[in-house]
Amino acid sequence: MESTRYEGRDYRTGRPFSVGVKGETITDVRPENRAEPGLWTAPALFDIQLNGFGGYGFNEAETSPESVAQVVRSQWRAGIGAFLPTVTTHSQERMLHSVRAVTDACRDPRIRRSILGIHLEGPHISPLDGPRGAHPLEHVRLPAWDEFLRMQEAADGRILLVTLAPELDGAIPFIERLVDAGVVAAIGHTNASANDLDAAIEAGARLSTHLGNGAHSLLPRHPNYIWEQLSRDQLDCSVIADGHHLPASVLKCILSCKGVERTILISDAITPAGLPPGTYPAAGGEVEVTAHGRISLAGTPYLAGAGAHLGQGVSNLVRMGVASRRDALRMASLHPARLLARDDRMGALEAGKLANLIQFSWTEEGIRVHRTMVGGQVVYDDGAD
Repeated sequence: MESTRYEGRDYRTGRPFSVGVKGETITDVRPENRAEPGLWTAPALFDIQLNGFGGYGFNEAETSPESVAQVVRSQWRAGIGAFLPTVTTHSQERMLHSVRAVTDACRDPRIRRSILGIHLEGPHISPLDGPRGAHPLEHVRLPAWDEFLRMQEAADGRILLVTLAPELDGAIPFIERLVDAGVVAAIGHTNASANDLDAAIEAGARLSTHLGNGAHSLLPRHPNYIWEQLSRDQLDCSVIADGHHLPASVLKCILSCKGVERTILISDAITPAGLPPGTYPAAGGEVEVTAHGRISLAGTPYLAGAGAHLGQGVSNLVRMGVASRRDALRMASLHPARLLARDDRMGALEAGKLANLIQFSWTEEGIRVHRTMVGGQVVYDDGAD
């Protein structure tokens, strides 16, 4: 098998270069001498928090292997080569249904290459209005290891990330068990005290999920759980840059505190993301999508997930002047891979790494993806439409 070369502009330097691909692996990366640098080339994006897109989701009664595959294909078109389907707070039966649908979808090797695992966001979260976000109160419950084991069995071991509130009874030993099982524990949808956060970190928690969201509208000036998480160097954080969840000023402050290397960009996109303005059913109740892509619980000002894919988040960070192109792309590729110990194979354009890459142009609106490759296979090419 001969290698194939993909020429473009290096996302790190802007200089012309080419990437050799043979099978599923990058064989080499080398500079090229050309007057026209062509398309930009970067690692394919990796979203660790994706609930759905384009009318298909992972938390619906109708979720099926076919709807899961539809979400995968929608993400390929947006340059997302890998993601974690995110299963959110609901009844145990509904969550098991979602997990099984994802697992069944992964019987298709093309789908399996992009679904690297599952993120459980809940049901072990704060029951309080504000921290609970759009998660349904009737299904919030305390951590139970037997329930997690049932979920993990249904997932065929695919659950890699769990977001929970560490102040709940039983949460700290639950975190310890997650870590012992090789699952990343994340803090989110929480009303935790400083002591709760320290206990969670001591137990092995490593991430603050969508920091600055899933929180009270009003907090004490200090202390509060946002400041406390910002100050803990042991915690990475994920952020949503859809233009609605966090203003540019807050994103800048988070990056100043955490630094680029400890920040992960996520979409938190939900089922109606990418659909026209209107009212749509969702797992937590009806949601309203505005002309600007803001999604809120119907009849309320409360956000209910995001309406933008991860590539739009990258574009927004650059447009708002919060991060450079290089750093924004790293936060959406290398950093999530590193959190999940996949950076030995993903997240960088280097010889020996998995050939997950995108080729795109920068436009006034942001990134326009022309080609997405996963495991050496072109899964989207706009010239083939």
